[in-house]
Amino acid sequence: MKILVVAAEAVPFAKTGGLADVAGVLPKVLADLGHEVRVVMPRYWGVDRRALAPVGGPLGVPMGIIGTQWGAVLEGRLPGSDVPVWFIDHEQYFGRKHPYNEADGTGYPDNDNRFVFLSRAALEAAKMLDFRPDVVHVHDWHTAAAPIFLNTVYAHDPFFAGTASVLTIHNLQYQGQFFSGLMDVLGVGWAHFNHLELAHHDQVNLLKGGLYHATLINAVSPTYAREIRTPEFGYGLEGVVRDRAWALRGILNGVDYEDWNPAVDPHLPAHFDVGRMDGKAVCKAELQFEVGLPVRADVPVIGMVTRLVHQKGIDVLLDALPEVLGWDVQVVLLGSGERWAHEAIERLGTQGRRNFAYRLGYDDGLAHRIEAGSDLYVMPSRFEPCGLNQIYSLRYGTPPIVHAVGGLHDTVDNYDAAHGTGTGFKFHHLSPGALRDTIGWAVHTWFERKADFAALVERGMRQRFTWDHSARAYLRLYEDAIRRVRG
Repeated sequence: MKILVVAAEAVPFAKTGGLADVAGVLPKVLADLGHEVRVVMPRYWGVDRRALAPVGGPLGVPMGIIGTQWGAVLEGRLPGSDVPVWFIDHEQYFGRKHPYNEADGTGYPDNDNRFVFLSRAALEAAKMLDFRPDVVHVHDWHTAAAPIFLNTVYAHDPFFAGTASVLTIHNLQYQGQFFSGLMDVLGVGWAHFNHLELAHHDQVNLLKGGLYHATLINAVSPTYAREIRTPEFGYGLEGVVRDRAWALRGILNGVDYEDWNPAVDPHLPAHFDVGRMDGKAVCKAELQFEVGLPVRADVPVIGMVTRLVHQKGIDVLLDALPEVLGWDVQVVLLGSGERWAHEAIERLGTQGRRNFAYRLGYDDGLAHRIEAGSDLYVMPSRFEPCGLNQIYSLRYGTPPIVHAVGGLHDTVDNYDAAHGTGTGFKFHHLSPGALRDTIGWAVHTWFERKADFAALVERGMRQRFTWDHSARAYLRLYEDAIRRVRG
């Protein structure tokens, strides 16, 4: 198959979340399985154009009432592969440090035009460079206009005859909702501004339009694919999702075990694996020393690396922590996010407790060391489409404590002392009490059931959620989409 992957971010060039991991890793695995893949993304300010080669000529992109916008295509490669990345070069739209926001977190006022441009530029680049895709795979609202264009302005273009589209939902909360005048920029005709397609509360909703027009849809875990059909998780689009439920699949993200492997991880002071766990004790002691906690082997360390935002359940965690910190445990937290969370964590950290350490910001090396040096890992997310840290924790011998939603529910098996099964600890009602009690259950297991806890660790470390498995599921999805388009 010829596969055109269109995304607003992809590792290692730009990353704000799991979307970038999918767009940067999945294409390499698809190529290894014998398929021809191109990735299209913006050339942001942080991507050095000197490392890229111009391909084709000037790229003209129709932008409705704005007129044709001109850019260029610069070609690079996904590291460790021969997969070409076509960077859309347009200084006015993409010459910025952050993909979506100002430094204070405010979204750029022209995000509507920027990502409509990206969606159409990807299709125009494919035409200019004569890459006829069997399937166009887009991600979230930023590129959801591409399936809309395929079904409207390119519907009778022989170049895209037989081209299917797949839209992956990484987070339904973010929908790309803008002033209705965006219809004049899209240039698909106001007839498509209706309650089934692009209209949502008198605004243009790009994700809604993509959900309607994409050949098939997937969410990044089976449970999240079910959850987004409900008002609790659908953020106003649950009706659209239910209408297209026959087209919706759930495919769990994979993990790059080359980067997350405690047996060889260069960020760790010692290595370990199933059957040779001494290195984990070294990692625990070194983590305690690094973050300023008393170096004690006789207490469990509870770790967390997260974005400090409402979605991640930080408010619930902060309500539960004072009581948890009254126990004989240590807690270490790394993250950045919203100001209210920063201020609350700093207040907690100034209350004289010697068993709480935090770092505001992000440090990739420290994130690895927290995974390796902690005994337990906590994720109280309100919703979690897939989640990766719970999978990292399993591999690093750190049983996760999770709210049983989305990918957390799909990847963590609840501990069952009676049957000797499970890989972590789950709770089903998000509240400070439920979180506190589940942490207490895990801590009690660590102190009082040493053999059970060791077996729990080993079962988790043997789990594998590989990209090879996920890629094969995507290939089946592509094949199904192509059959539907070609009859």
